[in-house]
Amino acid sequence: MYKMRLKLRFIVIVMVSLFFQNSFCQTDAATEKRIKQLIEKMTLKEKVGMLHGNSKFYVSGIKRLGIPEWALSDGPHGVRAEMNRNDWNYTGQTDDYSTCFPPGSAMAASWNLELAKQRGIVLGEEARFRKKDVLLGPGINIIRSPLCGRNFEYLSEDPFLISQLTINYIKALQTQDVAACVKHFVANNQEENRFAIDVNMSERAFREIYLPGFKSAVVDAGALGVMGAYNKFRGEYCTENNYLGRTILRNEFNFKGVYMSDWDATHSTEKAALAGLDLEMGTEKANYNDWYFADPLIKAVKEGSVKESVVNEKVANILRVMIKTKVLDPKTRVKGAINTKEHQLAAYRSAVEAVVLLKNDKQILPLNMGALKSIAIIGDNATRTHCSGGFSSEIKALYEVTPLAAMTAKYENSLQINFAQGYTKQSYVAERSSKGQLDTDKVDWKLIDEAVAMAKKSDVAIIFAGLNHDFDSESFDRLHMRLPYGQETLIQEVAKANPKTIVVIIAGSPLELAGIASRVPALVWGWYGGMEAGNAVVDVLSGKEFPSGKLPFTMPVTLSQSPAHALGAYPGHDLKVNYDEDILVGYRWFDTKGIQPQYPFGYGMSYTSFEVNNTVTDKKVYGVNDEVTVKFNIKNTGKTNGAEVVQLYVGQTVSSVLRPKKELKGFDKIFLAPGERKTINLKVKIKDLAFYDDKTSSWKIEPGEFVIYVATSAKDIVSELPITVQ
Repeated sequence: MYKMRLKLRFIVIVMVSLFFQNSFCQTDAATEKRIKQLIEKMTLKEKVGMLHGNSKFYVSGIKRLGIPEWALSDGPHGVRAEMNRNDWNYTGQTDDYSTCFPPGSAMAASWNLELAKQRGIVLGEEARFRKKDVLLGPGINIIRSPLCGRNFEYLSEDPFLISQLTINYIKALQTQDVAACVKHFVANNQEENRFAIDVNMSERAFREIYLPGFKSAVVDAGALGVMGAYNKFRGEYCTENNYLGRTILRNEFNFKGVYMSDWDATHSTEKAALAGLDLEMGTEKANYNDWYFADPLIKAVKEGSVKESVVNEKVANILRVMIKTKVLDPKTRVKGAINTKEHQLAAYRSAVEAVVLLKNDKQILPLNMGALKSIAIIGDNATRTHCSGGFSSEIKALYEVTPLAAMTAKYENSLQINFAQGYTKQSYVAERSSKGQLDTDKVDWKLIDEAVAMAKKSDVAIIFAGLNHDFDSESFDRLHMRLPYGQETLIQEVAKANPKTIVVIIAGSPLELAGIASRVPALVWGWYGGMEAGNAVVDVLSGKEFPSGKLPFTMPVTLSQSPAHALGAYPGHDLKVNYDEDILVGYRWFDTKGIQPQYPFGYGMSYTSFEVNNTVTDKKVYGVNDEVTVKFNIKNTGKTNGAEVVQLYVGQTVSSVLRPKKELKGFDKIFLAPGERKTINLKVKIKDLAFYDDKTSSWKIEPGEFVIYVATSAKDIVSELPITVQ
């Protein structure tokens, strides 16, 4: 009943909010008139005061006109704690705890659009309760390299999966009178030299891989904010790049919201102003009047290098977002709520459905907890909390349940729980390498011996291994894909001592797993699970919940398999990086080049089994304006509840240009009880099968044969359905 109430509550909120959204559409003329009247009453100084921060996360209002200060907050997966106005220290309040969801890559691993909606609503409610107007997220940059420090925040290597999740998250968030600010526009795919790296790629790669998520966020979801990235794009900083700010955002996407800088990502006054940037945030100058969009902008207007109409345009964009989110009409705004049981349940469901079962020999999982007398819990990640790490995505969670705490709370009265540290995270005091990351490959044999002893006297050993936010973090990339802290040696030794050793990886980025996958019967990817992390993963291991996550990125065997690294196109040279792999990112590269990864994109096992059959298309020949309907039956042929993510990929048999063997174009997560059968229809528009033609600067569909692949991962193909496009 509790879950049903939660679902009904979300449905009611969305329906009511959609009504108000329609009302907004009907009052656009009134909104524009109101904006014009307000701007006419402003002085130039007042206008410019709205175009730059007056502290770390606030923008000045105009009290005499009823325009309040504008409050921004970090928060792709939770509303960040309160910070001092003029430095990066926290205020130390006791009323700024919030709900912490699993980060972006874990959200993508659920492949569940309903959970994306729930996350958006919860974070919107909590942002409003905390009196925030703009939530800085989601981060949707493509996972191009396994080493990127912010992969855990981002969603996937695939633009279609990113787009679908982003649309549902943003639409839901903005129903709560909070503006989403999608980031980082564009090509912020590495933290190495992120403030200066100049990214170059073909227009085709830009259009097919790196732009679709942002287009979906703005055009389909109606995102009210976009954040410009730190890096350069084709020779110019993103925040002063006219092609990005004007041609793409304003002209092609018809974006009417606020284009703001990342913190300290503004580098000029005139150039940034003319390129379409609206709001300067975080510039590291002590006097806010010295910022580029402060007194220097007033001077530029008076000298004639920037017209006042450009300033008016920027103020109008900000006012438009304020009106849409009812900032100027506070009595009608959503009041919000925080840390409710419903919020915590949503965080729990998000963590549960993210868990990916990678290996399960002899069905060692789920564990029969009633038959066990003892269990060894090993590893630093069994006791470490992660919500408070990662810099700008760090969350002051109301609580965070660790795996050991969850196991103890649930089973300490029924079995012996033997804990061993196994390995130790190095302190930040430790000497850092020249690239800013801890050098942490030391093997601690004393801790390994203790872990082996615990494993020997236990029926089952569970090692909680992986990374932490010394590795998955903003500001720097990892140096390699290996497990740190001597964990591979730990796992090998424990597995020798106890053949029933299960490894749970806590991480947000790909790791080399070959050295452990071959040595243990069960391997689980648990992600950073947010505040309910421990409860979620323990419930999956025990069978109270079932695993249903699928990898949102390809897991290479080694770093050298990954396209950017195979081609030597990371991290670049002389502060320039060329995306030589072009459109062949992630599984597109592995498929097209015939490379076998450790685990493919979209992969994940279950405790039950499924049968997908009777796959057909509604016809065989299609025109460019048609839509393909793929119909299939799916049955749970096992003995327990489960969910399968059926994925539709499409590839063109013969093309005049290089195309990936196949590309994701549809998916559905289907929940089934034992013996239950469902008939599912998935639709794909023929127009979505086009490629971007660099020669004509347009999208092109070449007639001929296409193949629709019905699959459960990029490698596990259920059936191939040829169609012809005329």
